[in-house]
Amino acid sequence: MSLVAAIPVLGKVIDKLFPDAGKAQAAKTELTEMLLNGELEELEQQAGVIKAEAQGEGWLQRNWRPIVMLVFTALVVCRWMGWSAPNLTEAVELKLFSIIQLGIGGYIASRGIEKVATRLGKGF
Repeated sequence: MSLVAAIPVLGKVIDKLFPDAGKAQAAKTELTEMLLNGELEELEQQAGVIKAEAQGEGWLQRNWRPIVMLVFTALVVCRWMGWSAPNLTEAVELKLFSIIQLGIGGYIASRGIEKVATRLGKGF
């Protein structure tokens, strides 16, 4: 869960802590700004890592994400074609697919961060 998603919950806590509506609103505004600034810094740090990988000297360093995606795709296609190992139980296959889903989700998130970082670097 992102910190920004916690704003409504934290807003309720602030309402209980500050009986004065004006002070409560000021505290909520300050909290929101702090959370948004923190998330922006985190995105910039993640973008820096991705940028460093993309500009790396080694071929593997630059291309490991697409390679991982191709492996995940091959695993799904092999299972779909019935080419999986005969001794794998359905429970094991489901666990493996959960890992694949996590990997694909991470890849998609990293690509999204990469695009945001590019826009931030260009100043929108």
